[in-house]
Amino acid sequence: MIRVGVLTISDREARGEVEDQAYAAVREALALGPYEITHYEIVPDEPAQIKRVLRLWTDREGLDVILTSGSIRLSSRDHAPEATREMLEKEAPGIAELIRRETYKKNPLAALSRGVAGVRGKTLIVNLPGGPQACRDSLEVLLPLIPEAVERITGRPVGQMAQSFWFD
Repeated sequence: MIRVGVLTISDREARGEVEDQAYAAVREALALGPYEITHYEIVPDEPAQIKRVLRLWTDREGLDVILTSGSIRLSSRDHAPEATREMLEKEAPGIAELIRRETYKKNPLAALSRGVAGVRGKTLIVNLPGGPQACRDSLEVLLPLIPEAVERITGRPVGQMAQSFWFD
């Protein structure tokens, strides 16, 4: 199983004003594969809080994948890409570029997304949009890549591998 943490980043959801609908979309999508959501948290859009959770889940908990949801638009309160980038040891720009390119075909506003992806320790971290449909669309692009990425990052076979087009 691939151990996954889902971090929702939203001021309104952290205050309990609205329900986290993107989390339901993530749960539904991950139920179809070799994934186990072991950690879930909602934090306000504060860089220090985002980085605290990313650091804890990568360095102490050793999750395979962290999916953040929300806070990747152009608003002055959207800090997830910057906070995530500070925590990464290696960026994986192709993942974020692919998500933007493919989801743009369904919603041209995807071009305004600033999400990033990369690795810290042995954990893949990917920023996803906060809207449930945008989150579903992004996961449709991302999920075929995760098993191969996790195997390469951790060095352990995870099963149900995506077809590899890379030569070692």
